[in-house]
Parts: sequence; structure tokens; C-alpha cells
Amino acid sequence: MTFSRFVAIGDSQTEGMCDDDGAGGLRGWADRLAERLADLRPDVRYANLAVRGKNTRDTLVEQLEPALALHPDLIAAPLGMNDVIGRTDLDRVHADLSTIYERLAATGATVIVSTFPDISAINPLGRFFGERLLELNRFMRDFAREHGFVLVDLYAAPVLVDPRAWSPDRLHASPLGHERFAAGAAHALGLPDGDPEWGAPLPGRDTPHPVAQAAADLRWAAEFFTPWMIRRLRGRSLGDGREPKRPVPSPVRAPADRPAVGSEGA
Repeated sequence: MTFSRFVAIGDSQTEGMCDDDGAGGLRGWADRLAERLADLRPDVRYANLAVRGKNTRDTLVEQLEPALALHPDLIAAPLGMNDVIGRTDLDRVHADLSTIYERLAATGATVIVSTFPDISAINPLGRFFGERLLELNRFMRDFAREHGFVLVDLYAAPVLVDPRAWSPDRLHASPLGHERFAAGAAHALGLPDGDPEWGAPLPGRDTPHPVAQAAADLRWAAEFFTPWMIRRLRGRSLGDGREPKRPVPSPVRAPADRPAVGSEGA
């Protein structure tokens, strides 16, 4: 299966936070998937409208129409995690998701959505929004069934409950985590290089001593949670004033970087 125009919408996960592209920007799972698509079709065009901090209502208001105007045949739209963390009313979230996904389904494009990992073992606050996370995942499964979307089941992937799949802020995926999400999407799409074992656990995981874990949790709270809470109390977001990193569909690779026809990955 090949695609000619891939457009991604959403929040920090899809923007690619905590996955440095080596050139001062962000890579992330959607970029990594676009690279796989370019291996199959070098002329694929890719746009990424996702912006950190955005919730489902923001995506509906700010990203949906621009995404539709780009006429994609593949759309990535895993949404809602910021609503879970931000305590947004889930009935409102469901209504907004329903509007977004009905519009996306009507395009006839292939649409990728996902469940979200159980980060209660990663983030000390995860247990406080565990039930909301399960409800959002139920929404995602229902919308995937209703509209025939491609579902990447991150919740069922053992690799994503491993700390190595997460960045130090314990909220965004590490480069490894983004790579595993991209691999899951490739498999769900049925790409030739899709790996059915993309979610398998990593080898060699050690359980930290409880004292060491408690100390690490305290450092995390001081370095990451406290600044996040201050921004939240002030009604601010990391995405305030930011523009999408890739607003216009463009080649995934420069012509010199594209594999020749018949070469490996072509």
C-alpha cells in the first residue's frame, strides 16, 4: 500500500517532542512513518500540523480545516491525551472527536488513530487519570470500528510500559518510543516492512531499588511536574504562539537522499 499525501494532526506526540532530528528540529513517530512511506513511494508529500499542548477542541478549531484543505490520502489523528491529563469533560471530548472523525472519514482517506499507553508505571501521577485514559481508549476503539480507521493499539504494547521508551519528563516518548509507535503504524497499515512484533518487550530491564525510584520521582517532580503545574495554573501552554513545524506537504527527503528505483527500500 502506498500513499501520495500524508497529513498528521494533533499534539506533542505527533509533533515529535523529545525526538531530536539532529538538525535542531523534531522528528517523532509521524516523521518516522513518513520516511517509511517514502521508501515505498519517493514522491510522497508530507505535512505535520500537530502542535504541542493542543487538546481535542484546539485540533478541531485550528487544525481540521487546514488538514482537509491539503487533500491527504493518509491522515494521522491520534487525539485526546491532553484532555485526559487536563481533566477536560470527556463527554465534550467525545463530541469533538466525533466531529473530527466524521469529517476525516468523509474524505475517503485512510485514517490512523491509536489507543494510548498505560503510563501509570512510568509517571507517578498516572494512576490519578487511569480511568480517564481507559475511557479515551474505548472512544478510540469505537471510532476505529465505526469508521474503518487503522488502529494502532499502543495500550497493548509491552514495550511502551518500559521506562526506556519514555523521555525524562515521563510524558513524551523517547526516540525509541517514537520509533516503536511508527513501527506499530507501519504494521497496522500493512506496509511491507511492518513488524508484527513491534510492541514486544525490550530485553534486560532492571527493576530499580525502591529508594532509588523514590529519589528519581522527587527529581522528576521538581524538574518537570512543578513547571507544568505552574503553566497550567497560569492558563499557559508550551504550544502558545507556536506554528506547525511542517504546514505544507513537501517531500520527505531531498532528491539526493531518495533511494534509486530497484534499490533496497524502494
